[in-house]
Parts: sequence; C-alpha cells; structure tokens
Amino acid sequence: MDFYYSPRGAGCRTVIMVAKALGLELNKKLVNTMEGEQLKPEFVKLNPQHTIPTLVDDGFAIWESRAIAVYLVEKYGKDDSLFPKDPQKQAMVNQRLQFDLATLYESFGKYYYPLFRTGKPGTEEDFKKIESAFELLNTFLEGHDYVAGDQLTVADISILATVSTFVIIGFDISKYPNVERWYANAQKVTPGWDENWSGLLQLKCCSHSKAKMPNLDLYNMPMAPASRAIQMIAKAVGVELNSKLINTLEGEQLKPEFVKINPQHTIPTLVDNGFAIWESRAIAVYLVEKYGKPDSALYPKDPQKRALINQRLYFDMGTLYDALTKYFFPYFRTGQLGDQEALDKVHAAFGFLNTFLEGQEFVAGDQLTVADIVILATVSTVSLFPFDWSKFPNVDRWYKNAPKVAPGWEENLESLNQAKKFWEERLAEVKK
Repeated sequence: MDFYYSPRGAGCRTVIMVAKALGLELNKKLVNTMEGEQLKPEFVKLNPQHTIPTLVDDGFAIWESRAIAVYLVEKYGKDDSLFPKDPQKQAMVNQRLQFDLATLYESFGKYYYPLFRTGKPGTEEDFKKIESAFELLNTFLEGHDYVAGDQLTVADISILATVSTFVIIGFDISKYPNVERWYANAQKVTPGWDENWSGLLQLKCCSHSKAKMPNLDLYNMPMAPASRAIQMIAKAVGVELNSKLINTLEGEQLKPEFVKINPQHTIPTLVDNGFAIWESRAIAVYLVEKYGKPDSALYPKDPQKRALINQRLYFDMGTLYDALTKYFFPYFRTGQLGDQEALDKVHAAFGFLNTFLEGQEFVAGDQLTVADIVILATVSTVSLFPFDWSKFPNVDRWYKNAPKVAPGWEENLESLNQAKKFWEERLAEVKK
C-alpha cells in the first residue's frame, strides 16, 4: 500500500495511527505541499482533488483520511471494534467523524491556517467557533471514556489527531474537563501515538518558523531584580525581548510617554503588540501562559499547583523582596545598611523560604516554576552585599543548584555584576 502523506497533517496522522492499530505497514511517500508536489501530473492522475492523505492499495486509490481509516478497518481489521458493524454503533462513529471534519477541524482551519500564511490568526469570531466545537466535544464525552461508545474506534483516532493539533499550537483544553480526561487516556491507548507526536513536533517547528515573532518591548532597568526575573522567564519560554532602558535614577519613568503606557510608572513594563502589563510577577505568568509550551511546568494548569506557585509569588513580593528593600536598598542611597529590625525581617523571610524548601528541590513543588525564577532574581540580589545565608541550608542548596536549572542564569549574573560595579562607583562619588 502506497501512502502519500505529510507527517504534519492531522488526516495523515490519523491514517498512520489506524494502520498501526491494524498491524499494517504503509509504504510512505512524502508529498511536500509547500513545494506544490501535490500538483504534479502523476499525483493528480491518482487523485484529481490533489489532496493528502491519499492511499493506493493494489491500484485502488482513495483519499480523505476518514474514508481511508474506515476502508482499512473494513478490509484488514481482524474484528469490527474500530468500526462496528452494528448499525446504531456505526452511525454514532460516522456522526463523530463528520463532526470532526465539518465542525472541530473546520474551526481549526479557519482560525489557525491564517497564522501559517500571514503570522496572524483568524478573528475573534473564528476563535469562538473553536470554543463552541470543544464545548460540543466535552458534552459528547460526558460520562464516557470514548467519543462514540464504550471502546476505542476510528472516531477517537481521528479526533485525537485533530485535538492534538490544537494542543501543539497552544490551545488550552483544560477548560473542557471531559476532553482533557479523554485526551490523557487516548494517548495511552491509541497505537501509533508516538508517531503522531513526532509529526506534531514538525508542525510546531513549521508554525513557529512561519508565524511572525511577537513584538515584545520590555521597559526595564536590567540591574533591578524584577527586570532580571523577566529576562530569565523570557529565556525559559524562548521569546526575544526588545529591551528599552528606563533610567529611574534620572526620572525617565515619569516622562509623559511612559506614564501613558503605565500610569503607575513602574518597571518592568511589558508591551506585547500594544497590550501593556506591568508588575514582574504578572508579566512572568503572562509570558508563560501566552508563549510557553502547552501544559508548561513553569505554570501548570492544575489549580493546586498554581495556587502554591501564586502563594510563593505573593510571598516574594510581600515578604521576601519587601524585607530586602528595607535592609539592603538604603545602602544604594547612603552607603549604610538598614537597622537591626530590618535585618531581623530579612532573617525571618529567609527562614520562611528555608522551610518551604525543606525536603524539596524547588520552591513550589517538584519542578522548576516561575516562582523559582522570580525568587532567584530576588535572592541573587543579596550577593551584592555581605550577608551570611549558610544558616539557611535549604536556601543555600537551592541557590547553588540554580545555575544548572535556571534558563538565563548567566545573563542574571552579568546584570548583577554590572549593578555591583555601578553602585560602587556611585557610592565612591557620594563619599568624595
């Protein structure tokens, strides 16, 4: 059997998984649609619609992935489990296949295909159609493990190829609990999932190369902990920032053009294609949710894990960073550290952090998250001053592990060294 395909196509991946479930070997023939190979006369002779996938089985040519899937099961299946012979069960499978083609995948094409061509997705109305399609699928799966009955069928496989395409592009299915549950299980029970995922990774690479890179302006002062945190987050999610220096010592944050962007006139401030957001922890979460990988461990979808990360971020802002500013930051203005009461608050904050890290490698669970990166930016600032944190062994252990696990750590240290040099020179001038 000759199989004309592209591994990136959802329909092609459907047929590959069905063939795997049936124990069939396909003679795969790659068709590069980007180069117009589907328009060559020899291919048009096989399939006048010149679409992929196309299957040629001993001279018999058939196209449209769902038709191919059913054909393979009916001709080569050892039983009818993937496509039942019972009229009612079969009708249910057919209905779901039609839903996949005309509703679910259709919504993908309308919203995401423009992204590949122009770098911009479809309209808000197009996106609402995606949400409507997933709401329907969520309803179909209420109380069911499979989309068309009590066992895996070609409908599951076809819809799995489609849903996984949404996921790799970055669509969040966590709002649809039945779909999310089904999707997790389908990966385990569907033969050929690994090859499906391999094709998806090629699609992701292609979509990133075709899509325009986001225009992310970061108004910042690189020496500041909050700015360094965002630099590391950007590194972790793989986006480039257009760094725009705001010298707060010269009052540049008070200029009308900046106040128009951020009426609180604070840094860092991020502007993403016209959308402005400030407060480093809010920026950090935004970057992961918009540009991170689906289900990124940096800010996972699970509500409990998120709650713990959020708690640590609030701890950083309201307790740890607050304590450091009151004890260490007076040094930048006067050359003197804060008083004993301020130092006690630093010790208390480090004590809390030490407790959070008892028996674990990261501050909010068993993986690196935005909370680690933000708090690392804060804690690393302490290295500018004489401060003994050896009495906080868990913090010390966690901090020493940072260079191994934190993206952008070298840039963070470079900014710290620049800050140290800057303030030493400034204080030298003040003391003259």
